[in-house]
Amino acid sequence: MQQPAGKNELLKILGVGFGIAVTLGGTVGTGILRKPGPIAAALGEPWLIMSLWAAVSLYAFLGTLCTIELGTSVPRAGAWYVYAQRAFGNYAGFVVGINSWLGTCSALGFGVYTMSEYLALLLPGLAGYEPYLAAGILVILSGIHWVGLALASSFQNVMSVLKGVGLLAFVIVCFVYGEDVSATNAAAVTSRIAETGSWLAPVIFSLQAIFYTYDGWHTAAYFSEEDRNPARNLPRSMIGGVLLIILIYLLCNLAILHVIPLKQLAQSKLAAADAVRLIFGESSGRIVTIFLMISILGIVNAQLLFNPRVLYSMSRDGLFINAATRVNAGGTPSSAMLITSAVAVALILVGKDACEKLSDIATFFFVLGYASGFASLLALRKREPGLPRPWKVPGYPILPVVMLIVSLAFLVGAIIQDLPSSRFALLFLIVSYPAYLAVSRLNRRV
Repeated sequence: MQQPAGKNELLKILGVGFGIAVTLGGTVGTGILRKPGPIAAALGEPWLIMSLWAAVSLYAFLGTLCTIELGTSVPRAGAWYVYAQRAFGNYAGFVVGINSWLGTCSALGFGVYTMSEYLALLLPGLAGYEPYLAAGILVILSGIHWVGLALASSFQNVMSVLKGVGLLAFVIVCFVYGEDVSATNAAAVTSRIAETGSWLAPVIFSLQAIFYTYDGWHTAAYFSEEDRNPARNLPRSMIGGVLLIILIYLLCNLAILHVIPLKQLAQSKLAAADAVRLIFGESSGRIVTIFLMISILGIVNAQLLFNPRVLYSMSRDGLFINAATRVNAGGTPSSAMLITSAVAVALILVGKDACEKLSDIATFFFVLGYASGFASLLALRKREPGLPRPWKVPGYPILPVVMLIVSLAFLVGAIIQDLPSSRFALLFLIVSYPAYLAVSRLNRRV
């Protein structure tokens, strides 16, 4: 039953089931299906591949423990934005919030565009109309979200269950019906490490790919304001969700390495599809394509759920236009959702390359968001010692300090290895201050 809310307030109707579903749905997309091939080409060793996946899995789990403290002590919509704004002030919050929102808009646009490409593979008559298909898919999803949080969250639950069951079925099929190629994997592979004689660039590249695949482990924190009992439910949602993701990712990688020879994997653009084709033949490609579409639909729906809440929270604090504080009767931040959808559609119509480039840059900002969260936790412990904390991160202050150092080290490595994207990130930071001043002045006049 929906709990009544005041004007322009979010509805407190969510629980543990939704938290796990949106964590799974907001994280597991095409990354686990597409990234194993490029990672294998970069590293060339199964033990090294699994080691990096395990390392980022540990990062996501420990990051979850830190984020639970933030989400339960400051249970407001918006996640990283909310914590940075409270800990460091309006400008820091504005930078973190806008880069989080824009990064997700680009990922949203890229996701529905990719989905339209797969739809055109199933129905060749649609080829050439992909941008319009993508925009249409986004408009339909926006209509579902406009009806209200109850319908959108139910749709997310269904998509997440289908996705989880599908990936676990893939793992079972690989181990039961696939032929073990461990002996073949022992053959030499010309990896980037072997070609360059350096491990740094290939490892940084692989970590970027895995971090991108894992982004979303914190998704449930965006909805703490709408949880019926965040102090009780958020720890269960976030820990349950991230452990399920870790299990799926590690098992999927083991299954792919079990079935596909490493030399072939290093050339694969869609490892999961190649694994299924090796087992069942070329005719199985349609099944994989349908599953890819379901997987993308789940993550796009989750992004359309949480991203408008960043704008809503920023607007409520006077850091975006006042109109974005509107919440309709169904509990949807209606104006913020329309703005989010419109920006994503604009990026789609500009072209897939624009979305993809922004998505690459967004990986940098995603990790910057994590770093801001860990820094916010440390700052809030010092500045607001009396703040109620239903959950306290274990191992404080060592754990958040280590997580902050690891995040910053990754960002430094990413800057060194990808200078073009870093220039765009730096340009955004330069432009952000005058944009912040303009928004602040606009809101003072209203």
